[in-house]
Amino acid sequence: MYEQFYGLREKPFSLTPDTDFFYRDRIHQEALNVLMIALHNGEGFVQIIGDVGTGKTLLCRQLLKILEDEYTTAYIPNPLLSQFELYKAIADELSLDIPEKASAQHYHQRIFTELIELKEKKRPLVILIDEAQVMPRKSLEALRLLSNLETKKEKLLHILFFAQPELEKRLAQENLRQLRQRITFSYTLEALPETEVATYLDHRLRIAGYQGSTLFAPKAVKLLYDASKGVPRLINLLAHKALLSGYGKGARRIESKMVKAAISDTSGLQVGLAGITKTRIAGIALLAFLFAFAWFAWGVVP
Repeated sequence: MYEQFYGLREKPFSLTPDTDFFYRDRIHQEALNVLMIALHNGEGFVQIIGDVGTGKTLLCRQLLKILEDEYTTAYIPNPLLSQFELYKAIADELSLDIPEKASAQHYHQRIFTELIELKEKKRPLVILIDEAQVMPRKSLEALRLLSNLETKKEKLLHILFFAQPELEKRLAQENLRQLRQRITFSYTLEALPETEVATYLDHRLRIAGYQGSTLFAPKAVKLLYDASKGVPRLINLLAHKALLSGYGKGARRIESKMVKAAISDTSGLQVGLAGITKTRIAGIALLAFLFAFAWFAWGVVP
């Protein structure tokens, strides 16, 4: 809706993980470095831990792009699978031709054969598991058993976990100690520091085609950080709503009052709302809608 008004080709703050917008801040670059070092060292299990909204899925997809020239990859975005379903998902990712009524053991053996062939082709398999904290215990154990497929000198399979902190709590359980001991590399994604937020906003705006001067005023950036605590997903959500509010007002620069309107419209966020009543919040939302409608229908900006 606001793209043309601000000179954008696309929405800069979409919540969909898009690798075109990957931001190489210190934290995410360090995470990529850890992953690549672990793979080059031939490690079997590696984990990336991050709270909700810190960019795990985007990091995972960025890594997939990096690996495509040297590795064979299998991406499991929804690991809430039984052992059989997990093996089938891996086989499907590898486009293996397996009979419809094959057993789990058949899948296991066929995957092993494929691993040998991939090793000969010098394209080892990397399995990337997103949201790994929801994986059932038996499926985690099945992964450990699958990782036993190796030569005398090196692993045939690398498994990367991208998970919320709950995974570490689960791995601390006694019945998963064997898997826990095999995770040799680990990195924790943190939220963006306050000093990075303005650069992050500008990065995404430029990728989306913005060519003007700084769009978010310093006080607006400060309020965005205070409300989001630097969590990229929340920054994106609030910045998108602030742009909607600014567009509705015909504003060429996003000020703190527009971020306050965005915060008001977002459940669970209370920062920066002093003096804004529910009636005024509703009025802001309605006014933004009416202005947006006027611009869309008649090209009128108040």
